[in-house]
Amino acid sequence: MKKAVFWKCMIVLFVALSLSSAISCFMISRILMENTEEHMQYVLSFWDASLDMDKDLQEQVEALPQVVNNEKARFTIIGLDGTVYADSEVEDISRMYDHSDRIEVQEALEGENGVAVRKSDTLDISMLYVTHYSKNHQLILRVAIPFIGLGVYVKLLLPSILVSFIISTLVAISLAARFAKTVALPLKEISREIQKIQEASPKFDYKEYPYPELNIIAETTANMSKEIQSAIQKLEKEKTIRQEFFSNASHELKTPLTSVRGYIELMESGIVTDEAQKEEFFKRIKKETENMTHLINDILMVSRLETKEAEVVFSEVRMYPLLQDVLTSFETMAKNMNITIKIDCKPVCIYANLHQIQELLNNLIGNAIKYNHPGGMVKIKMEEYQKKLYISVADTGVGIPKESLDRIFERFYRVDKGRNKKIGGTGLGLSIVKHIVQFYNGEIQVKSVVGKGSVFEVWLPINRE
Repeated sequence: MKKAVFWKCMIVLFVALSLSSAISCFMISRILMENTEEHMQYVLSFWDASLDMDKDLQEQVEALPQVVNNEKARFTIIGLDGTVYADSEVEDISRMYDHSDRIEVQEALEGENGVAVRKSDTLDISMLYVTHYSKNHQLILRVAIPFIGLGVYVKLLLPSILVSFIISTLVAISLAARFAKTVALPLKEISREIQKIQEASPKFDYKEYPYPELNIIAETTANMSKEIQSAIQKLEKEKTIRQEFFSNASHELKTPLTSVRGYIELMESGIVTDEAQKEEFFKRIKKETENMTHLINDILMVSRLETKEAEVVFSEVRMYPLLQDVLTSFETMAKNMNITIKIDCKPVCIYANLHQIQELLNNLIGNAIKYNHPGGMVKIKMEEYQKKLYISVADTGVGIPKESLDRIFERFYRVDKGRNKKIGGTGLGLSIVKHIVQFYNGEIQVKSVVGKGSVFEVWLPINRE
C-alpha cells in the first residue's frame, strides 16, 4: 500500500508540475512578447521624433537597423492611403503593393498602436509587425522582426524550466515518500490492533493520528471489536443456556416418565392386587402425564414467543374481568395457605392476545401464592400509566436472594430446588413472563428481600404499534 500511495502521489505531483511548468512557460513567453512589443513601440516613437522629411526617406530607413543595433529589424514608411514610401529591406519600392488592407495599418489609422503576426509577402517569412501613427508627419511608421511564435521564448526559458522541474520533482519525491509513510504506518498499526481480536480479552491501544479519517477508522474498528466481543460472549451465554435447557428439559421429562414406568411395572408384575391401590396408581400416572403435558406446552410457548412464528390474534382485553378469572383458578390454593389477596385494579383495557396476558397473570400470581408464607398477603395493582398498562404483584413470601435475581427468568432455573420440587411447576413460568413482556416491547422489574417478599412490576404498551 505504501508503494501505491507513493506512486499515486508522484503521478498527481508530476501532472501538477507539468501543468504549472507549461502555464508558467506560456505566461512568461506572453510577458516577454508584450515587452518586445513595448520596446518596438519605443523604437517607433524615437524614430518618429528623429524623422526628417526634407532628407531622403529611403536612406534614413536603411540606416535604422544599425541605429537600433538589430540587423534583422525591418522598417517601413507607409502613407495614410497605404502607399509604401520607404522600406529597409526593399530597394525598389514600386514593386510593393498597397498596404492599406494590412491589419496593423488599419489599427494605426484608428489611432491605436497596431500589432500583427503574419507571413510577409515580400520576404516570405513570418514577421511580428508593430505600427505607430505619426501625427507630426501624417505617416504610418512600421517596424517588423522575424517571429516564429511563442516557441522562440520557450527555447530561451527551457533550460531554467527544466532545472526548476528537476528540483521540484526531487522535492516532490521526498514529500511523497514522507506522506506515504505517514499514511501507511498508522494503517499498519491499526491492522496490528485489529488482529488482537483473536485474543480472549483483547485490549486495544489506538494512537491519535494527524489525519481525522484515520482516527475515525481506529475508532470504528475499536467499536466493532467491542461489539464482536460482546456478540461472542452473548453467543457463548446462549450456548450455555441452550445446553442447560436441554439438560433440564431432559431431566424434567425423565422424572415423570420414570414414575409412570414404575407404576406400570408394579401393576404388570401382579404385586399390586388391591383395587383401591391400583386406582391410586392410575391417578398418579394421570397426574404425571398432566405435568408432562404442562411442561411440553410451556416449552412450546417459550419457543413460539422466541421465534415469533405463531399467529397471534389481538383484541381488546379488559383487565379487571380477566384478573377475576385468574384469581378464581387460584382460590382453592390461596384458601389452603390462608393467603389474603388485595386488589387495586382501575378499569383499563389493552390491545393484546388474551391467552398471553392470562398466562402472564397466571405465572406472576401463581408464584406469589406458592412461594408465600402461610397467612401471608398478595397485593395486585393495575392501572394505566403514560399510555402503558402497569401491573404490580407483591407478596410477603420467602423472597429471592440477590445473586439469583439476574437468573430467575432463565428457563428451568430454580432458586431453591428442594422447595420447588415440593411446590411443583415446570420451572418455565418466569421465563414465559419475560418472553411475553419482550413480545410486546414492554419492561419488567423485580425487587426482593429474602424473608420479606418480592415485587414484580410490568409495563406493557396499551396499543400495539
